Amino acid sequence: MKKIILNLSLIIFIIPLTYSQKLLTSEEAVGIALKYNYDILLARNNASSDSVNNTPGNAGMLPNLTINGTESYSPSTKVNQKFSDGTLVSLSNTRSNSINAGIGLNWTLFDGGKMFVTKRKLNEIQALGEIQYRDRVLQTIYNVILAYFDVVRQKQELASINEVITYNLDRVKISQTGYDAGLVPKTNFLQAKIDLNVYQENAINQQSIIIAAKRTLNQLLGRNPEVSFEVLDSIPIGELLDNKQLSQSLDSVNTSILAFQKQVDIARLGLKETNSLLLPKVNFNAGYNLFQSNSPSGDPVRNRTIGPTIEGTVSIPIYQAGNAVRQIKLAKIQVQSEQYNLENMRLQMNQQLQNALTQFENQLNLLRIEKDNALLAKENLEISIQRLRYGQTTSLEVSLAEGSFVDSLTRLINFEYNLKVAETKLKQLLSRL
Repeated sequence: MKKIILNLSLIIFIIPLTYSQKLLTSEEAVGIALKYNYDILLARNNASSDSVNNTPGNAGMLPNLTINGTESYSPSTKVNQKFSDGTLVSLSNTRSNSINAGIGLNWTLFDGGKMFVTKRKLNEIQALGEIQYRDRVLQTIYNVILAYFDVVRQKQELASINEVITYNLDRVKISQTGYDAGLVPKTNFLQAKIDLNVYQENAINQQSIIIAAKRTLNQLLGRNPEVSFEVLDSIPIGELLDNKQLSQSLDSVNTSILAFQKQVDIARLGLKETNSLLLPKVNFNAGYNLFQSNSPSGDPVRNRTIGPTIEGTVSIPIYQAGNAVRQIKLAKIQVQSEQYNLENMRLQMNQQLQNALTQFENQLNLLRIEKDNALLAKENLEISIQRLRYGQTTSLEVSLAEGSFVDSLTRLINFEYNLKVAETKLKQLLSRL
């Protein structure tokens, strides 16, 4: 009996260690993930890149201004020249140099409207990046909530095992008393001790499962897996939502659908960009240039030009070997493909929504039934213990009652967790997390 009490004391000693840890709520876990989760940080950088790229200059709407300068020098050159009047010039070790400098401006004034379409396309790409960022945030929050309540579930499982250990300890005590008094066979006492040892082993294994679940949650929070914390004791139960209302709002709020809708918009703008290949283009060039050369021979020996230049170019496409038509056909196919992707995603998201609603309703109904079962199983176990105390039943009946009680508690805990999973999935699909 002393050994049994010692083993139970070890279990009881292990469990309260968790209660000295800092309590972490699901809301706090989500807040930490939003700051430090690496998937969110990467998605934020991707969205920022799209924002940086969205400029009028990147769309080709602004001019390019450049300054160029070149100087050449020849320290020793042989010169042999014959001019039209018959004059001959022969020099050696001559020096010459030239300078060419200027500032130039190149501006596409009209490119078939492509620059304006490209700017709109960059706006849509930036909007797509923001939607994808929100989608990544929602997915991360979903994962964090499920990981958090998985820790709660495992903690509840441990609590149910400990509760059965308490009943089993009472059962061992009763069996030993009966055996010592010669009222029950030793096998009843031995079986009670065996069952107690098994539940103690389960408690130790469950503690390991809790530690692993906490490490998983810490990884999602972007922090050291060994950071200690404690979670809530129960899983809150959500309310059943209106099916029709959710289905109607899905298209306007679901981030996956919105992202594919943006892909369609971008593809359509890409088609407009390609259509501009058939239209004329107007370029404007201006500059201010300086050229000077010095040479001991030739006519003249010094040459300098300086002044502005202005130039306009009109380019009208006549025949491009069918490349423009080919690219337009490909752009049309891309628009159609993106539309197919959008419709397919709508079907997928609606299916996930209906599955989540069905799962939510079923788990809620199962939970209501299992709550009654858990009460009945507990009452049955307590009655069996009392019957064992008065010698009205066998140890086998109590063992079966213990197993039935543990199974009921496990089902109850899993129904609560599955209900939370369905509720969280619904909120993720509707961008309500």
